[in-house]
Order: sequence, then structure tokens, then C-alpha cells
Amino acid sequence: MLNKAQELLLIARCIAADDRDAFGQLVIAYEAGLRRFILNLTMGDAALSDDIAQETFLKAYLAIRSFKGIASFKTWLYRIAYNEFITFKRRYVETNDIEDTPPVIGSDTVAQSDAKMDLQVCLNALNDSERTIVHLFYIEDLPIKKVCEITGYPEGTVKSYLSRARTKMAEALNH
Repeated sequence: MLNKAQELLLIARCIAADDRDAFGQLVIAYEAGLRRFILNLTMGDAALSDDIAQETFLKAYLAIRSFKGIASFKTWLYRIAYNEFITFKRRYVETNDIEDTPPVIGSDTVAQSDAKMDLQVCLNALNDSERTIVHLFYIEDLPIKKVCEITGYPEGTVKSYLSRARTKMAEALNH
């Protein structure tokens, strides 16, 4: 993970000299977390996650000059990814080009562990907004203010979604 100074130096190199190597370093630093975030949004669809991640990094590269530095680069990048996912969902609703049933997240060669199956059951009980907020808050370990910046929801809404999500996940586990 990059510290703030390293991050800003790489961004400055991207803006000032159109330095693709600097942007490549940013991609390497944030790629794993971003892909995990998108994979969660797409309910385990690896191909779709790869497409959204690629679009996210492409849009970030093309729009790097608009990055103001108010939020961290990670927050800005996750916001782009979230917007890309929302765009995909809108197109899906309009065209119904993909299946209605969510894919099962990758199975182990022997068998999935109980914890992995429980987590999948919990996540399937949530709607897209709740799943996104749970992932950002619990898995990415982002504070509520960063979750608000990424999703665009007010703080009270994020807290409400977290509370509702915990209740839904507990109910899903009890069944």
C-alpha cells in the first residue's frame, strides 16, 4: 500500500508527464483490493469483475487530471468502480442480457468451507446497496465517511444499511 506522499507523487507524474509507468504503479498498488470489491458487487462473476476493473482503470487513467486530491486516490478509484457497476446494472435491467440467478462463487476442488458458504448465504440475503456497504465497511475496513464518499449515500443511510444488513445476515444464518 502506498502512503499519501508516494500516491501524490505518482499522480503528479501521471498528470505532468503522462507517465504510464507511474499509473502502472498505482494500478499494482490498488488492483487486488479493487478486484475484490468488484467481485463482491458482481456476486462472484469473475469475467464481469475483470471487465469492470478494466473499465475502472481506463476511466481513471483518462480522468486522472480531474483528480482533486480531496479524497484519497483509493476512494476516488472505488467510486469510479462503483459507478461502473451501477452503469452495468442499468444496462442489465434494460437488456436482460445475463442470467437472473447469481453465480456461485468459485468452488474449492475438494469442497467449500462452511465459513465460505455461510458468508455467501449472508451476502445473497442482501440487496446490492447493502452488500456494497458491508463489503466496504467490513472487508475493506473503510470508515463510514469513506463509504459515504464512494457510494454517495449520506452517513445516516450508510449506518441504516449496515444495521439492516446485520439483521438480514443474522436471519439468513439462522435459517
